[in-house]
Amino acid sequence: MPETISSKKNKNQQPPVEMTFWEHLDALRGHLFRSALAILGFAILAFLNREIIFDKIILAPKESSFITNQILCKLGKWIHVDGLCIGDYNIEIINLNLSGQFSSHMSISFFSGLILASPYVIWEIWRFLKPALYEKERRHSRGAVLAMSLLFIIGVLFSYFLIVPLTLNFFGTYSISNMVVNQISLASYISTVVSVTFSLGVVFELPVFVYFLSKVGIITPDFLKRSRKYMIILIITIAAIITPPDIISQILVSIPLLALYELSIVISAKTSRTNKSGKTLA
Repeated sequence: MPETISSKKNKNQQPPVEMTFWEHLDALRGHLFRSALAILGFAILAFLNREIIFDKIILAPKESSFITNQILCKLGKWIHVDGLCIGDYNIEIINLNLSGQFSSHMSISFFSGLILASPYVIWEIWRFLKPALYEKERRHSRGAVLAMSLLFIIGVLFSYFLIVPLTLNFFGTYSISNMVVNQISLASYISTVVSVTFSLGVVFELPVFVYFLSKVGIITPDFLKRSRKYMIILIITIAAIITPPDIISQILVSIPLLALYELSIVISAKTSRTNKSGKTLA
């Protein structure tokens, strides 16, 4: 006997296999353990390559030879905007604690391991959540791991190559008096670089968060559209704070963040239409 539309729909909407609380906890423990091993492995790799991690990556944005500083300086000279040339400032970093350099080495190794292992960690999280989804939801969520990994890495790179140099330039050269000399502690410098880099990586996950929140009906495209003007003001304000006082650098920071928000509106609208069509078919 041929299958009816109803039977096909029930197959597509077949609920996931129920697990007890302890079975969920045991599964979560396995995913967390494997994620921790991946982070630990990359952290050890970063720890053993101290010169590359610190001299070539962490401390590089403060130097005039850093690629972003050179490009912005050339761009500023080309369009006659002196504020873009941020390659001639000098940030002196000092260590104030006896164990400061060792603790900074450990913390940077951990965050390096976390960033490098992020695609695998996201995949493990997805493996934990996947059994709780219906078959139709699994099909619609294909590529979620790749999308989340790419967005996070893009956010980290965008922050490191653009936001971090601009932030260091602003706060490192800001002065309330010629009688006060900036001597930045190693812990403060590393905290700024890590927090700015990691937070932008999370912010770039906004389209993914919006997709899932729209899927469950918490966020709607109308809400995002109504909030657009407030988000524009917020993004421009943040860009104005961390960039030199010129419009070009503010635009360089604002455009990707605004584009990310507009992409989130499109994703929310598409998800809402899918939800409505699914309810209509049901």
